[in-house]
Amino acid sequence: MGDLTASLIDPGARVNAAIVARQDGVLAGTLCVEETCRQVDVDISVSWHVYTDGDLVSPGDVVGHVHGFLRSVLTAERTMLNFLGHLSGVATLTEKYVSAVQGTGVRILDTRKTTPGLRALEKAAVRAGGGFNHRGSLSEMVLVKDNHRAGLSITDAVKQATEAWPARAVEVECDTLEQVSEAIDAGARMVMLDNFKPDRIADAVALVNGRAMVEVSGRMNLDTIRDYAQGGPDVISVGALTHSAPVFDFGLDLEA
Repeated sequence: MGDLTASLIDPGARVNAAIVARQDGVLAGTLCVEETCRQVDVDISVSWHVYTDGDLVSPGDVVGHVHGFLRSVLTAERTMLNFLGHLSGVATLTEKYVSAVQGTGVRILDTRKTTPGLRALEKAAVRAGGGFNHRGSLSEMVLVKDNHRAGLSITDAVKQATEAWPARAVEVECDTLEQVSEAIDAGARMVMLDNFKPDRIADAVALVNGRAMVEVSGRMNLDTIRDYAQGGPDVISVGALTHSAPVFDFGLDLEA
């Protein structure tokens, strides 16, 4: 059936429309806008002027223009703004977390807590915001979590994984300092400190003593993450970057 409302419009009418930022933040998702328009009508053109993914934008900034038949532009409008708003929201939240730990040397990572079907796009948005990507799939590295330990010990898991996939990094999620020690002794290249308090993070970092990368994960927010960063880990992974990012407000303003 298509877009019923847009079909009421003169099929020959053309339009120029401006994509306008309504808030401060980081732009991401421009390729999704282009692909959405292409899927609706190959005659729609999109131009971004001086803006690209990762750029800071402010309220009132015209980040791009869309040109084409009015029917087609209106049909594409909501979908392209959904992509742009969601991914710019991810990039903007990421930038806030990166800024919160500035000067500590800690890198901000995402997680696999992504929207089904959108993982690659959301991880690209994290990079646009200055963050880094954790594993993108279960095949990229070995991560021994608490539920895996129901069937085998940390030592056995690390040794078996290292023998089976010597080129793959092996990381162990740890709830206690004793588990950290076992993981390091077994040869893990990374340890994930799950729900450690800031003072215990410092103890764990001292225990590891440079023998492995230290990741922190848990219930952190923008108000508390710097406290965790000051414990001295290498990276902090934040699921909220992709599962709780507010939508960035963009508008599509038709021009005369």
